[in-house]
Amino acid sequence: MAAALYEEVSTASPYIDHQLNVTREEYTEKLKSTTTVYIGNLSYYTTEEQLYELFGRCGEVQRVIIGLDRRMKTPCGFCFVEYSQHEEAGTAVNCLSGTRLDERVIRVDWDAGFKEGRQFGRGKNGAQKRDAMRTDYDKDRGGYGAAGEAEDEGEDSVLKRKRRP
Repeated sequence: MAAALYEEVSTASPYIDHQLNVTREEYTEKLKSTTTVYIGNLSYYTTEEQLYELFGRCGEVQRVIIGLDRRMKTPCGFCFVEYSQHEEAGTAVNCLSGTRLDERVIRVDWDAGFKEGRQFGRGKNGAQKRDAMRTDYDKDRGGYGAAGEAEDEGEDSVLKRKRRP
């Protein structure tokens, strides 16, 4: 019997990608065999090499897909990592979620599998939705979120922005 870092790979996840157009049950079934994990809360400055180095400690990484701002085509704080085997992905979820990378606590969660187009941010500003709503300053995630920028520009700028078509 091979040694393992975890007793059982749990694929329970509160997250579901609604763009897949599947039920929660179908999504849960996909997670039972997936080899892909989602990594969130990355610094915009984290490199592909850093990701291969860290996630390669859990198994054979097939590829890393860095999330990009839909408009600017620059990193926007998330990525997908594809492994050779489901168990390797499970090791990453169980051992790396909550660790620090580039001074940020990262979140590693199961993903049903990467499809082309998912590497782009879904927020109105082209980045991630959570960054568009953020009002605080975060130097590692591009400064202020869209909501924070509006506050800094003053009330007049916010009104002008709302009037745009």
